[in-house]
Amino acid sequence: MAVSERVSGSQTIGRYRAGVRQREIKRFFTALLYLLPSLVLFSTFTFIPLIRTIGLSTYLTNPLGIAVKFVGLAQYAKLFSTPVFMNSMQRSLLFVAYTVPASILVSLGLALLGNLRLKNISFFRMIFSVTIAVSAATASLIFKYLYHPALGSLNYLLSFLKIAPVPWLINENTALMAVSLGTVWLQIGLNTVILLAAMQGISDELYESAMIDGANYWHKFRSITIPMLSSTFFFLIVVDMLAAFQAFTQIHVLTSGGPLDSTNVLVYSIYREFYFNGAYGFAAAQAVMLFLIMLALTIFQFGVLEKKVFYD
Repeated sequence: MAVSERVSGSQTIGRYRAGVRQREIKRFFTALLYLLPSLVLFSTFTFIPLIRTIGLSTYLTNPLGIAVKFVGLAQYAKLFSTPVFMNSMQRSLLFVAYTVPASILVSLGLALLGNLRLKNISFFRMIFSVTIAVSAATASLIFKYLYHPALGSLNYLLSFLKIAPVPWLINENTALMAVSLGTVWLQIGLNTVILLAAMQGISDELYESAMIDGANYWHKFRSITIPMLSSTFFFLIVVDMLAAFQAFTQIHVLTSGGPLDSTNVLVYSIYREFYFNGAYGFAAAQAVMLFLIMLALTIFQFGVLEKKVFYD
């Protein structure tokens, strides 16, 4: 009797586990069905092009872009022996260093102003965020006019301060900084909106408790505002850095990579090699290197920086 009960119990447990397994399999395929449109889009426009780019980077091609000779990793070895690629790497890193910290700091200042409880403050918030509605091409054309050596407004304003005209886009020492300035202006609208929304989500009770303890504005800003915004800062650093590495339109409109390759960032170098030099395999190798750089930076950010983020 006891033996039969144990057999019956084991059969019941087996049927229960089989039922659980079937339900899990059903949930998996149901979820996969909902994800199928996204998977198809990602595969078509991301995964398959990435795999084909990696494959193309291992071949020499003819002028039509058809692979004719397998060379393995020779294209990648050529990258680090080519001054153009090393210059593009340096220009890209400088561009990121110029734009990302500046855009976040300026946006933080504007968000603090927009968070003040003043009459008609919503009007100023609208002005701070207006660049969201401006495309990169439009912003580049605006700054191209501002930077004009003879007709530009910036040099006209500098003349009132008795400062000599600055060759913004025609000097290799100032061109990258000038493009970075336009990129910062373009980015601060979205950054300001995100930071302002995060600030307004901080509980007033924290500030009231700090005031009772005698904290002034600086102490509240350092001990409450900044820690509570750490997750937002982390998000902006990741997004802005990836956007800066992929910046193309402002480079193309303002300088076309010049003068003297001083603004020839990695994305624009890929564009030149592919469309003008016909070096399709070499351009593909540069694109793969850009992907690896961005992947490594993202892994570092999520592996190191995220540990210092405070989540409420």
